[in-house]
Amino acid sequence: MLTEENDIRPTYDTLRAISDRKAQLLKEIRKDSKQINTLRQQLFSKPTALTPSRKRKMGLQSMMSTGAGVLDGLILVWKLYRKFKK
Repeated sequence: MLTEENDIRPTYDTLRAISDRKAQLLKEIRKDSKQINTLRQQLFSKPTALTPSRKRKMGLQSMMSTGAGVLDGLILVWKLYRKFKK
């Protein structure tokens, strides 16, 4: 809630000051709009083709992930086997 004491609205004395402020705000809006459009294009653009070194990294990452999943599954099977063996 704003009171007269902490009301920090800018005051404009002339039409020229209002016009200058309007031009400044319009410039900021256009700059922000351009930045938003750039980010939107980056977000929805198709990914670039993978380079050979990046393909190797992705392959290694995939192998590590699969290996970790297999190891986790084997440990689970071993624990269940030991539990129900009795």
